[in-house]
Amino acid sequence: MLKLPMFAVWSAVALVLAVGGSIPASAQSADELAKKLANPVANLISVPIQSNFDYGAGFSESGFAYTANIQPVIPIPLNDDWLIISRTIIPIAYRDYVPDGDVGGLGDISASFFLSPRAPNPSGLIWGFGPIFLLPTATDDVLGSGKFGAGPTGVLALQDGSWTVGALANHLWSVAGSSGRQDVSQTFLQPFVSRSIGGGRTISANTEASYNWIDGQWTVPINLGVSQIIRVGEQSISFQVGGRYYAEVPRGGPEWGFRTSLTFLFPQ
Repeated sequence: MLKLPMFAVWSAVALVLAVGGSIPASAQSADELAKKLANPVANLISVPIQSNFDYGAGFSESGFAYTANIQPVIPIPLNDDWLIISRTIIPIAYRDYVPDGDVGGLGDISASFFLSPRAPNPSGLIWGFGPIFLLPTATDDVLGSGKFGAGPTGVLALQDGSWTVGALANHLWSVAGSSGRQDVSQTFLQPFVSRSIGGGRTISANTEASYNWIDGQWTVPINLGVSQIIRVGEQSISFQVGGRYYAEVPRGGPEWGFRTSLTFLFPQ
């Protein structure tokens, strides 16, 4: 599988910033979509297809990992004031550094449901909370936990002009599954900040930190990215590219990586 050097990532970043693709008919409409996309519980149907390329994994520190996350986000109206936001992550993964050889297939699916107001309050405050569920759908033990899990999840953010700042968090405990697999008790923390820079472009930074309470181990990737709203025919799409550095990983975890993402947008 192709392993691209980092200069290719930042060349793509520069291309997105400089060219911007074919944006929707008005820059304002592109900026409105970009602002909604920065809100994790916006009233916006979106289908991100995210590709993650990670390097320096395994005990030899030369291993490669790829994970494609398909992440449909669907708002479900309850009434004029409230929504349920369904966020599902379907991972498809490949690892070339496991002891028994290369492994690829489906990982564990997670599904979150947030109760949230239909729009931010007048001060720009955004919030949502609800349950998260873990389904043991992995096709190989290396790619999943073998456990059903459940727990709480929530998001709190503030949108002020071109800025969006906030955090998403959840905790999963295993509630059923194979007795031969390790229990799950894991906290996920995702602080994030983004800024719209006009013309449908956004720059962003976040961490996707997780803490395994069973092993007492952090995994902390730091992500930097840039995105652009484009239009292909009548379809609005957000394209994102960025780099990642792992500040903390378990032994054998990756050292760095990059991410590309295509998000199909379906405004209400």
